[in-house]
Amino acid sequence: MTSTANAEPRARETDAGQVSAFLKQHPDFFDQHPELLTELQLPHPSGTAVSLIERQVQLLREQNQGLKNKLLELVDVARDNDRLNERMHQMTLDLLRAGSLIELLDTLETHLRNEFNADTINLHLPGLDETRQRETGAAELVIDDSVRELFPTPIGESKPQCGRLRQEQLDFLFQEQAAAIESAAVIPLGEHACAGLLTIGSREVNRFHPGMGTLFLSHLGELMVRLLQKHDSK
Repeated sequence: MTSTANAEPRARETDAGQVSAFLKQHPDFFDQHPELLTELQLPHPSGTAVSLIERQVQLLREQNQGLKNKLLELVDVARDNDRLNERMHQMTLDLLRAGSLIELLDTLETHLRNEFNADTINLHLPGLDETRQRETGAAELVIDDSVRELFPTPIGESKPQCGRLRQEQLDFLFQEQAAAIESAAVIPLGEHACAGLLTIGSREVNRFHPGMGTLFLSHLGELMVRLLQKHDSK
């Protein structure tokens, strides 16, 4: 009795599989038997039964709406990327016009604050004496084992780090401003941050997050390395 009861569902599953396979192999089956389309009934979420054609139309409409929504999302992303590229282009031109290291850093800060909604911008550069620190507002960067351990991604992997930082990282980068920073982007300048660290801080928790794209930040880091080299050689 039990074995017969178990066999019936398996038989129905086999029959259903055979029907499905047959229809896939003969997609014109309903063209040859159109009368079946009006006889087949399918359950509808409203509780009423609909014909196969009605159900197909409904599914196609749902798929079409999904594609429209996806297209709108892609259009929004494309517009955001265009605006970002325009701002990046203008910032690059202004940075190239800077006639000194001080002017370069002032221009960078102005653009990042006004165009990219940054609340705080800090630079840590190697070999910076006290006079240069006062002039530029940058801090000296000495990379030792403790600093490498503090920033394994920017220094160890030469990749930007985005998101919420640990308190010791905030204290190192932002010092007295650390308490106000909720998220940040830490950008290595050069391989293993050999030319410094550029840090952008925000009071917004989600302004920078681990899942965001870092291509723009990487390009900014590469640009700053070239410009810093240019002004160091003067």
